[in-house]
Amino acid sequence: MSESTVRIGLVLPDVMGTYGDGGNALVLRQRLRMRGHDAEIVEISLNDPVPASLDLYTLGGAEDSAQRLATRHLQRYPGLQEAAAKGVPVLAICAAIQVLGHWYETSGGERVDGVGLFDVTTSPQKVRAIGEVATTPLLPGLSQPLTGFENHRGGTKLGGDARGLARVTRGVGNGVGDGLEGVVQGSVYGTYMHGPVLARNPELADHLLARALGVDTLPALDLPEVDRLRRERLRA
Repeated sequence: MSESTVRIGLVLPDVMGTYGDGGNALVLRQRLRMRGHDAEIVEISLNDPVPASLDLYTLGGAEDSAQRLATRHLQRYPGLQEAAAKGVPVLAICAAIQVLGHWYETSGGERVDGVGLFDVTTSPQKVRAIGEVATTPLLPGLSQPLTGFENHRGGTKLGGDARGLARVTRGVGNGVGDGLEGVVQGSVYGTYMHGPVLARNPELADHLLARALGVDTLPALDLPEVDRLRRERLRA
């Protein structure tokens, strides 16, 4: 392994991998390699402590029981929190937003203390949000619409230290009536969008990679098939 290898942490895919969100790590690795960087994915399971030494982290969605397992593991091994405190980018998808918040309430009414990387709380809503979602990004540096597939019942309320990733133009988003989708706090980014989200939104992928590499911009990639996918999903 080269000293310059970018290491992407795929956090708890054994319990937080229900919706194929592990594909986000694959997208990040491939976009790095296409630009000439060495890159590898480091899978961190329930058998492993979470290292604080990686360059970027991704977490996926899951059900209530898996969320509790993930929450306990991240509390026991706070490497993710230590990395985020140093400004290392973290991407949290769906249930991972809830795990990284102050607390979330399960469908059975149990309130579970979260990791505290996001100033958010999440409670179940009466109607499940499911279907295509499209948004206008609020994150500086992003200019293209963000799209994905949402499938959740959580309503995530943002506190004063958190801000929305995007504003919903179609779909539900965070589900509390504020018109927002996702959350950004420091170097930690959350979204309810599956897809995987980075396959459908390469601009967001490159934003994370630029932050991981400590650069302002990255060389453009000519990938017409990705452009076609985006046009198709936006039409949908």
